[in-house]
Amino acid sequence: MTRERELDGPVLVSACLLGLRCRWDGTECRREEVFRMTRGRPVIPVCPEQQGGLPTPREPAEIQRGDGGDVLDGTGRVIARDGRDITQNYLRGARQALKLGEMFGASRAILKEGSPACGVRRVKRGGQDVEGMGVAAALLARRGVELEGMD
Repeated sequence: MTRERELDGPVLVSACLLGLRCRWDGTECRREEVFRMTRGRPVIPVCPEQQGGLPTPREPAEIQRGDGGDVLDGTGRVIARDGRDITQNYLRGARQALKLGEMFGASRAILKEGSPACGVRRVKRGGQDVEGMGVAAALLARRGVELEGMD
């Protein structure tokens, strides 16, 4: 999907891109472009980390051993900076984001690029950007939701 194309129907959107302070460090990253892209469409804010039971602020986390698809398949893990395995929180949050999308009939999502939950084309590993999807993005993609990543 190109950013110039108008979106039809309800759209899932990473809540931080809408200006909600739900990022790992308690900040937001509001993007006016999201509001232009979704004008006149129902928007469903999602924060898979919060929906998975993690607090805000929280320790940053990274996917180890692959990407979100590997986490869904049981071979990858999501590990917080303090060493805690928070994979189950990310799986729970991904399922909740999917459930919201299904409830409202969303076939598209605009997600925060680089996030271990929402990254569409890249996530962080070892503090560096690497190719791959976040856990929620991978689940949504598997269910046929069209994804757009936004920095």
